[in-house]
Amino acid sequence: FLAGVGPGIVLLTLFIVFSMVYARFFGGQQTGAATDWATRRRATTRALPSLVLAFLIIGGIYSGAFTPTEAAAIGFSAALVITAVVLRSLSWQGFRDALFESMVTTVAILLIIAGAKIFGKAITLYRIPQEISMFISQGIDTPLVFVLVVSVVLLLMGLVFEALSMVLIMTPVLLPAAVAMGFDPIWFGVFLVVMVECALITPPVGLNLYVIQSVARTDLGEVSRGVLPFLALMLLVVALLYLWPDMALYIPFKV
Repeated sequence: FLAGVGPGIVLLTLFIVFSMVYARFFGGQQTGAATDWATRRRATTRALPSLVLAFLIIGGIYSGAFTPTEAAAIGFSAALVITAVVLRSLSWQGFRDALFESMVTTVAILLIIAGAKIFGKAITLYRIPQEISMFISQGIDTPLVFVLVVSVVLLLMGLVFEALSMVLIMTPVLLPAAVAMGFDPIWFGVFLVVMVECALITPPVGLNLYVIQSVARTDLGEVSRGVLPFLALMLLVVALLYLWPDMALYIPFKV
């Protein structure tokens, strides 16, 4: 987990800078009247429980107190208490509306994942991913070419597979090959995760594009155009990760 902090901070910074530049020069940023300090203090006070909740979830995962799946349940329960009891901003009607809206979104996401799993299973039965993995591990002996080929293969796999399937299929074959070429296994894990996430938002049929479309209730073309700059920034971070491995390895080994 700690190896993802460095790349995560770099990604976050790039996303923030891009969003600010885009909003300022291309997005029609609206400027409003400056608020007084009393209003800012009240807003900060109301935001504190949510910030504490975020630190609780992240701290619990990194400390090993609970798994990411358990963290989701704990986060939901704590958020429900905060909004309903502490902030008193959630009514019974609001809870019902949120519940039904989340059910619609969840069903849509599960149907997408189910379809991807069925198609991915068919591809797996023909052993196409395994053959590709074996070709990569046996036919390439240059680290840069290895990284480039793995990146392209993962982007293509994102058209038909969801994240867990890609990791489970590719890791057993690619990890030994990566270690043999001198890559740190922790670094390779971070690289694999970032590339899998890139694959899931790669137009035209990245799985997460449909998830975003379902949540945002917009057309797929708009979603695809919107993710392209962020996809480019993620690929830039992958390139920086290759050129500067300590981006991922410094914190777990030096801190």
